Amino acid sequence: MLFLLLVILGWFNIYAAVYNEERSGILDLTQRYGKQFVWIAASLVLAIFVVIIDNRFYFFFSWFIYGFLCFLLILVLIFGTEINGARSWFEFGGLSLQPSELAKFGTALALASYLNTKRQDLTKLNVILPASAIIIFPALLTALQPDMGSTIVYFSLYIVLFREGMSPYIFVSGLLMIVLFFLTLIVNNLYLTFALIIIAVLLVWFATRKWKLCLIGSGIFIVIAAIMYILDLYVFKVIGNENVIFISLILSGLAYAYYIYAKKAGAVLIVYLFLIGSILFVNSVDYTFNHIIPAHQKDRVNILLGIKSDNHGTGYNVNQSIISIGSGGLTGKGFLQGTQTKFKFVPKQSSDFIFCTIGEEWGFLGSFVVIGMYLILLFRLIFLAERQRSVFSRIYGYSVVSIIFIHFFINIGMAIGIVPVIGIPLPFFSYGGSSLWGFTILLFIFLRLDASRTEYLV
Repeated sequence: MLFLLLVILGWFNIYAAVYNEERSGILDLTQRYGKQFVWIAASLVLAIFVVIIDNRFYFFFSWFIYGFLCFLLILVLIFGTEINGARSWFEFGGLSLQPSELAKFGTALALASYLNTKRQDLTKLNVILPASAIIIFPALLTALQPDMGSTIVYFSLYIVLFREGMSPYIFVSGLLMIVLFFLTLIVNNLYLTFALIIIAVLLVWFATRKWKLCLIGSGIFIVIAAIMYILDLYVFKVIGNENVIFISLILSGLAYAYYIYAKKAGAVLIVYLFLIGSILFVNSVDYTFNHIIPAHQKDRVNILLGIKSDNHGTGYNVNQSIISIGSGGLTGKGFLQGTQTKFKFVPKQSSDFIFCTIGEEWGFLGSFVVIGMYLILLFRLIFLAERQRSVFSRIYGYSVVSIIFIHFFINIGMAIGIVPVIGIPLPFFSYGGSSLWGFTILLFIFLRLDASRTEYLV
């Protein structure tokens, strides 16, 4: 029911977003809303087809599906059509197909199959690494197109690994890397390094409850850092302050190596390695940001962080989207009454920025209802995933939750300016056959597995 409601609401909002008075028929196949009706009809056929297939098909052929869809990701790099600078599409006459949208459910199936075989023992590195490879391989192929939005979606599957027993240290480290990345762009590296050292000292105290240990360790670091600073100032003159701090931390760690070994202070070692890794990451961000990330993506991040303002260039889409949503007020302007939408101020307003149409025409209340529907869907899927008897079905269910959640969060976040614009659709709402079909297959495979949850899967 939620699926049908979201799809139908999405269709009407696409109609509102690209409304053409000269071709006002909602089934006009020359317009996007007419084409979306065809995609919706085809998705319903797909849904029926998916649910009538024996559930064991998805279990036994998961690797074949994954391999075939990864093969399509390779082929699209060679034979695909380049649109907006990305070679992400196959074109067949008037039809287009985006393999990266379909590869998401294939990756979810393969991950579920692998972890089911390994009995989800994600405390072991020899299980985590192959599981990561399953996720990263299609992500890298997608990044080569380049399609950074879909690439990020694949990494949402690490939420599944965390749910299935992966160390919280790994999961939290990944989240902290994202936070550190943005902090590095807005805070001086030297100040950020000192902040990390202070946090590390506090973490050591929290783990050991020994202030004396923290004070001695801080004293050793300060003495070594002072000596290194004086040597660099008067002798070497080439090391630099950041490298002085890093070398001092390494030498301080060597001084504490015996304590860690003798006391078996694993928590102290973890904090120390976290600190060293964080500082290395902080110092690598500048190079990555300036030499690897494409220029337009850098501009979007800079605009998000307030480092740069460009309301008539790179920041135009987000600025117009925020204006559009804000103009809707509490109850909105009414269906087909959106001026920002009608005069096409917001580019891609039927696809990536479909939420601005909701905000303008249906206001805060309409936006609240739509967001509420997605949250109900996500919580319902979590409930279904938890009641699965099969490990395979549970892992696949959480994969569905992770993929839909990251699309939902990032798409709406883009529209209201809290995440960088990376171009991913709002599930079941945005215009496009590939995304709608991909989400339909993703969802209905899980519903098929849930319908047969009492059956035994090897």
